[in-house]
Amino acid sequence: MSLTRKHSEFVKKLKIVCEADTSANPGGWTEDNPMWGHCAVVAVLAQGCFGGRILKGSLKEHEKYAYLRSHFWNELPDGKQVDFTAEQYPDLVFTELKAEERSRENILSHPDSSDRFGLLKQRFKALA
Repeated sequence: MSLTRKHSEFVKKLKIVCEADTSANPGGWTEDNPMWGHCAVVAVLAQGCFGGRILKGSLKEHEKYAYLRSHFWNELPDGKQVDFTAEQYPDLVFTELKAEERSRENILSHPDSSDRFGLLKQRFKALA
């Protein structure tokens, strides 16, 4: 799916602000793959920017990524599903995952996710 201009600008900014300290898996994060481990916090940030719903899919059946347990993406108000961190997994198609809605409150109820989101949001706002 091609992104709109504002969604592409959002991803461009993400590539600047997503760092190892905001990744759920900092050991796997690299400058070449800045989205690594950011799906949950990016989905919350995207919902704040664009509205819509946050969706979660299990990775337990995906041999290569099962250790990560789950992946998050967004459903925009127009019903289109967008994975703003899709490039972190070159061989995963998020639309093949069974989607379950998750609230931002649920995601941010985890202290690590809340801390990472706060830092990511602060950096993102500083670029505006």
